[in-house]
Amino acid sequence: MENYPIRTKNAAERFLTLLKTRGPLSAAELASELGITGEGARLQLLKLAEEGLVHSESTSRGVGRPVLIWSLTPLGNARFPDTHTELSLQLIQTIKTVLGKEALDNVVNAREKNQLEKYSSALQGVNGLENRLTSFAAIRSGEGYLAEWKKEGDTYFFIENHCPICCAASECDNICTSEMRTFVSILGEKMNVSRMEHIINGARRCVYKIEAE
Repeated sequence: MENYPIRTKNAAERFLTLLKTRGPLSAAELASELGITGEGARLQLLKLAEEGLVHSESTSRGVGRPVLIWSLTPLGNARFPDTHTELSLQLIQTIKTVLGKEALDNVVNAREKNQLEKYSSALQGVNGLENRLTSFAAIRSGEGYLAEWKKEGDTYFFIENHCPICCAASECDNICTSEMRTFVSILGEKMNVSRMEHIINGARRCVYKIEAE
């Protein structure tokens, strides 16, 4: 079960969004996801490759001919921008230099409080873990995180395929710690939440594992 709606304006954006949210895919897999022909998918991928947005690698998948697997280039990833990158970095560095680390921690804590209030208000009256995950994913996607969730057995995974504050989080690791505390508060104290993949550490996405205590 996966819950991420592809809401894009044109074919190129649909291809890029799928590669961003699903990771590397073959032309046939992209065609299946988008409901188009394999030839149509290949033509679109070649066009995106000419623009420097995607690239392919040949890989063997058992018996048969090698398959071309397509993924985003750095330029393609840049189509999902880091929000106000330069300003955020300048502010963080200035606070560190002028006011010190304690002041920066206070700013992060204040942001956490504001986020928690906003999310709690938006999720008021939304009951049941799956309903809350669906609503929370929609909120985070609206903020640029390309969020979705899926269930495997009794375990849930909350996935963020993009981080619009990645550069700021790289400069101030307390932001990611704050995000984790917010997730725990939103999902409930009876749930164990752990981060399995982390963009800051080089992963393609951030993945949070959610289990009942």
